[in-house]
Amino acid sequence: MIMKKLNIYFVMSLLLGALSLGSCNDSKSYADLLNEESKAVNLFLADHRVVDGVPEDNKFEIGEDAPYYKLDEDGNVYMQVLRLGQPDEYREENPDYKEVMAEDGDRVYFRFIRYNLRYYVPGESMTGSGNAEDMSTTSMYFVYDDFQNTYSATYGEGIQMPLKYVPLDSKVNIIIKSQDGWSDEISNVVPFLYEITYYKSQI
Repeated sequence: MIMKKLNIYFVMSLLLGALSLGSCNDSKSYADLLNEESKAVNLFLADHRVVDGVPEDNKFEIGEDAPYYKLDEDGNVYMQVLRLGQPDEYREENPDYKEVMAEDGDRVYFRFIRYNLRYYVPGESMTGSGNAEDMSTTSMYFVYDDFQNTYSATYGEGIQMPLKYVPLDSKVNIIIKSQDGWSDEISNVVPFLYEITYYKSQI
């Protein structure tokens, strides 16, 4: 009887030890997570054209087949331009429309859908989340190039970078790595693909 109890305790000890080792192996360093993040982004970009930088004349290719332009030296943000300014239908109805660039201190509203690139599988569609498809939700905003502002600091630098090159009312896809993403998500080390449209404040 004692031997049986000892055998049970021995087996339980082995199982607990194995579980402990497994949990240790599951823990990853921040460097490991950054490496996984880069691999996820590279896997996505491998299915698209990539341009290392922006055109000197700011003449971007436009559309769903346009390349992703690298916007920063570290490769944390990439942009694909889907539309510059308002669509053609709006321009036809509003012949006086002029494209306007964001200026420092402007309140910029945006609607978006974002996709977690850790779940990207080539050839398969992803499920996103955001406020782009529900017009009953309030648009989010930041104050352009003012990271002392709470909202600007919350959403990070990456989401503002396209506005250095495209006018308000533009629609873009942007890949943002965690270091330039939302401040409360940096430690999660998750890269996101955003489909985002910027709007001029009417206030």
